[in-house]
Amino acid sequence: MLNRILSHDFPRSRVLAFLLLVLLIALAGAPFIFHGVKALDVAAKVLVFIVLVASFDLLLGYTGIVSFAHTMFFGIGAYGVAVAMTRLGPTWGSLGLGLLAALALSFALALLVGLFSLRVRAIFFAMITLAVASAFLTLASQLSDITGGEDGLTYKVPEWLSPSFEFAEQPFLGVTLDGRLLCYYLLFVTATLLLLALLRIVNSPFGRVLQAIRENEFRAEAIGYRVVVYRTTSSILSALFACLAGAMLALWLRYNGPDTSLSFEVMMDVLLIVVIGGMGTIYGSAIGAALFLIAQSYLQDLLRLGSEAAAAWPWLSALLSPDRWLLWLGVLFVLSVYYFPTGVVGRLRANAAGARA
Repeated sequence: MLNRILSHDFPRSRVLAFLLLVLLIALAGAPFIFHGVKALDVAAKVLVFIVLVASFDLLLGYTGIVSFAHTMFFGIGAYGVAVAMTRLGPTWGSLGLGLLAALALSFALALLVGLFSLRVRAIFFAMITLAVASAFLTLASQLSDITGGEDGLTYKVPEWLSPSFEFAEQPFLGVTLDGRLLCYYLLFVTATLLLLALLRIVNSPFGRVLQAIRENEFRAEAIGYRVVVYRTTSSILSALFACLAGAMLALWLRYNGPDTSLSFEVMMDVLLIVVIGGMGTIYGSAIGAALFLIAQSYLQDLLRLGSEAAAAWPWLSALLSPDRWLLWLGVLFVLSVYYFPTGVVGRLRANAAGARA
């Protein structure tokens, strides 16, 4: 049964299996284990980024396509929900309609980009996708009547997912049973199902062909596979999963703007997470997203404690200032790349294989 659920793609490392189990338990019980608004917000963003990064890994790690337009589809999913909720009201019907419209637009744009650009090699394709993403960001910023412009859109979600909705009078384990809790577990179930679906895709015959194209495109074409068709299909699937991740973020934040889902910073975060977790490993998206977002969210707090503890040494206290958290985040990233050149998952699997040998 577990074979089918994981699509015969086991962690192949006891340490990795332990980390994944701990992460699963932590995310499943986050509202009851980690109290506070910030902790729950970080857990929800981890779920969103797991899907977003895994969808990008399908494109980069398994197919070998470098695209900078991935956040465009992420933003389309978020704006689809935001615009529908704003224009049609906070109902399940408007949510479904907005999501379907976003998926349709993502499909069409991914198909167009795939057909017109995937014949272009390497860096030229990356530049084309960067130009398309920049154009879409500009368009979203200027169509203020639809997207809210630079200010974005603030909206309500269906009542059951609203913090004001309480389905039990008494708290359970100190946690209020409200719509916010339901919204979190909706994200948790959705992220789990989407991650398992991506595992199934990359371990199917289709996924094996994608890996063959990544390793040697000319050889795959010589064998008889239509490389453009497979690469375009991979781009479309990746775009649709990214669109769903954007819809998850919109549901959780109840706000969306250009900087929230379309900015180049989000794209850079995705690239960093893929490298940290390990390219070509769907499990890497989960490990990388958790490590990166926890570091990004709590590094300032840790530096503040360190700065206060080192008050007797002014130079060290200044070096550990919370204002320098981006510097230390960069240091942590450099160290992770140095000690884990194939990502955390790749290194753990290699160590396990060496131990078995």
